[in-house]
Amino acid sequence: MNLIVAVSENWGIGKDNDLLFSIPKDMKFFRETTLGKVVVLGRKNLETFPGAKPLPKRTNIIITRNPDYKCEGAVVVNSIEAVLELGYDDDEIFVIGGEEIYRQMLKYCNTCYVTKVKEYAEADRFMVNLDESEEWSLADSGEEIEDNGHIIQFCRYERVK
Repeated sequence: MNLIVAVSENWGIGKDNDLLFSIPKDMKFFRETTLGKVVVLGRKNLETFPGAKPLPKRTNIIITRNPDYKCEGAVVVNSIEAVLELGYDDDEIFVIGGEEIYRQMLKYCNTCYVTKVKEYAEADRFMVNLDESEEWSLADSGEEIEDNGHIIQFCRYERVK
C-alpha cells in the first residue's frame, strides 16, 4: 500500500480544513500518481473537496464511523479492516488523508510519496515525521524546485521495519 502527502518543514498537512499550500506541480504529481488507482480517504477529507465529490477516474474508498453515510461514486466503509477486506492490490492503493487516516493506515503502507515544502507552516493537522521514524528510510529525493512561490522536493520513503 502507498501513502501520498504534501508536508511543511514541521510535517504540517492542513489548517482549518484546508491544505497549507497551493502548489500546481504537487497537484499534477498527485493527479498523475493516483489516476486510475484506488484512493483511501476519510469522510472529513472528502468534504473539503469541491462539491464534496469523489476524485474522478479513481476508485474512492471513504472511511467513516457513520454507518448510514452514503456517497455517490464511492465505496463507503466503516473501518480500516473493511478497507483491507475489499481485496484491492496493495500496489494500486494510495492513502490520501486526512491526518487520522494517515496515522491509522501508515502501518499498512510500504511506500510513502512525500512532497516536502521547504517552509514552516502554522498547521492544526500533521503527518507522522518519517525522518524521525526507525521504520522508514528516505529512498529517493528529487531536486528542489520552485513552484508558485514555494520551494518543493519530491521524496519517496520505503518501509525498512
